Amino acid sequence: MKTKSYEEYLLKTLQDPEEALGYLNAALADEDPKVFLLALKHVLRAQRIDFSAFADETNISRQNVYRIVSEAGNPRWNNLNAILDVMGLQLRVEPKSK
Repeated sequence: MKTKSYEEYLLKTLQDPEEALGYLNAALADEDPKVFLLALKHVLRAQRIDFSAFADETNISRQNVYRIVSEAGNPRWNNLNAILDVMGLQLRVEPKSK
């Protein structure tokens, strides 16, 4: 019996916009901001985003987009907002659940 890798399964699952949204929100709840950036990278890969075209839309260089979603990523607020905007997403603040 052939088995799928976890990453392959994850990327297939994240092709569904609702799954991707839930995944990003769960990652955003983590204390480590790198978890969110990794999740963002997974969603971009799952959605088969062309990084060159995506970079053009965000007005951020392709290299900077890769750097932002890398393990060492530390995006500026305006760059993160530009990426989310092109993806049709936004951040919002809401009360913590108890």
